[in-house]
Amino acid sequence: MPDVTREVQFDTVHTPSLVAQATASPATLTLGVEEEFLLVDPRTGRVVPAAREIRARAAGPGADRLVFELTQFQLESNSAVHSTLRDLHGDLLEMRRAADGAAASAGLGLLACGAPLDGNAGVPPLSPCPRYQAMHREFGAVMDGQGVCGCHIHVGIADREEAVRVSNHLRPWLPVLQALAANSPIADGRDTRYASWRALMMGRWPSAEPPPFFRSLRHYESLVDGMLTGGTIMDRGMIYWLVRLSDHVPTLEIRAADVCPTAGEAVMLAGLVRGLAETALRDVRAGVPAPEVEDTLLRAAYWRAARDGVDGEAFDLFTGVRVPGWRLVDRLLDHVRPVLENSGDWAPLTLQLDRLRHSGSGAARQRAAYARHSRLSDVAGALMAQTVAAQWT
Repeated sequence: MPDVTREVQFDTVHTPSLVAQATASPATLTLGVEEEFLLVDPRTGRVVPAAREIRARAAGPGADRLVFELTQFQLESNSAVHSTLRDLHGDLLEMRRAADGAAASAGLGLLACGAPLDGNAGVPPLSPCPRYQAMHREFGAVMDGQGVCGCHIHVGIADREEAVRVSNHLRPWLPVLQALAANSPIADGRDTRYASWRALMMGRWPSAEPPPFFRSLRHYESLVDGMLTGGTIMDRGMIYWLVRLSDHVPTLEIRAADVCPTAGEAVMLAGLVRGLAETALRDVRAGVPAPEVEDTLLRAAYWRAARDGVDGEAFDLFTGVRVPGWRLVDRLLDHVRPVLENSGDWAPLTLQLDRLRHSGSGAARQRAAYARHSRLSDVAGALMAQTVAAQWT
């Protein structure tokens, strides 16, 4: 990821009136997004280990920011630094279309999908990277069936001490973000009964869980050092906490979501994450304490989000009861509304959320495609179309 801490002028993406346009203020935090994709046979939906060929075929704007991932049937895109959601959307769509065009030229499809539809038994064909080979030797069968795809959002916060305190404020909202982005119900050729099977597969790794409550940056680093010493991670790149400090750029990275079916949904997620981070940063600077959610209950809420997604029930960490998933989305919106209205992001984000309420989540749309004829090719076809869909505002 590039450095996303630059402060640049914020242009409003969409505003309901000239008054709103005139009064909106620049967002203080910049954004970068990483997305992971699957390469598949469109006739069957099965993954195809062709990343090297597709990467070589990719051309045009965005092609130079497509990189290899864990397996040979995945590609990853890395966005540039952005301050506006409109520009971020254009960038993500550009990279998706570059990868899709290269895949199509080889008779393959590009899927923005959290997990392989037809499964991936045993050790996947790993990318030729010594680090991945070492991970397989160290962690053994944890690698079986891996090759899942997430959406990682970088928010530019250069002060690492502030960043860990922002992480504390974000913890209760991680299940809501996962529920909104759940996009992997079909795996191993069946409905897993989970909206996000990716979350379950990632949960095999020792550090892949909601982050602890950090007392300070020193506390953060002491826990990382302990995981390194204990061998639960091989290197700092294996800090798979759902929120972590980036070690190569000065950002806070939020890793709680499946890759989104459309670029518009990815930008919606990024906009909500920035709203949460900016709200949290204001609270940190005002001395407002973060809620100390119990680790066990936070893991329980994240599991419920992976199981039900946004269309089912959610465990409300603020009240301790189960509620409809969309009720927690509304709570999140209430929480971040002041900063979103101030920046001009409120209108485009609520429009995108309204579309999602109407059309159903990524998980719901996958299930609807599969329910028609129980064919994985139908799900793959629907996902291929969504992956390059252009709708934003």
